[in-house]
Amino acid sequence: MVPETRWHEARFSQGAATAGGTAHGQTTPRQPRYYPALVGLFAVILVVSNIIAVKLVLVAGLVLPAAVVLFPLAYILGDVVTEVYGYAAARRMIWTGFAANLLAVGAIWVAARLPAAPFWNVGLGSAAAADAAFRALFGFTPRLLAASFAAYLVGEFLNAYVMAKLKVRTEGRWLWLRTISSTIVGEGVDSATFITLAFYGIIPAAGLLQAVVSQWLVKVAYETLATPLTYVVANGLKRAEGMDVFDRQTDFSPLAF
Repeated sequence: MVPETRWHEARFSQGAATAGGTAHGQTTPRQPRYYPALVGLFAVILVVSNIIAVKLVLVAGLVLPAAVVLFPLAYILGDVVTEVYGYAAARRMIWTGFAANLLAVGAIWVAARLPAAPFWNVGLGSAAAADAAFRALFGFTPRLLAASFAAYLVGEFLNAYVMAKLKVRTEGRWLWLRTISSTIVGEGVDSATFITLAFYGIIPAAGLLQAVVSQWLVKVAYETLATPLTYVVANGLKRAEGMDVFDRQTDFSPLAF
């Protein structure tokens, strides 16, 4: 084990080897090679998911946002990053994704309010019609934005927290149990928070419950089916990075930057 560092308590995959060990037995934090790329991929998934979520699709009799084909990957990435790099790294990734979402929403909001070029009609006959369609498609109401951001933060942080705590409790065993359990909690709260805040008073209570349960089940099924891939990626990153973080002395506050 290495002492508490910015990457917290790490157990390395190469036996008793330590990252950055010196001749005097001291250790220095090992700089991860793949973490920045994972953060970038996470942010892209979030932004694209928010864009395609405006379309509702019918899958096996369930009405779901099109983002359901992509957004669960964010939770899988969250599991992998927490498993390999620890809760603090997942926290940085979550806030980075939040900032990317804010930037994307702000850019779309500005674009929707800029005047359309007279010749821009995208096959709708006139610039006015095209502009109206753009605003209708990408217009964000304050209520939906608040619901989306709140659900994202609560769900992602719960997912990372449960994942990190279970890793310590199980001493790093049963990764499948930890990933599925954290997803059940994180995705469940995410779906319940968004659907309730966004549609309470608009959709009947029975409809709200059906929407929450259907989204939750689909997302958990997604995570379960992806478990073999999660094993491959997590174990590969542990070997490549030479680190396997256990959050025994971590400050789990979402605001502990």
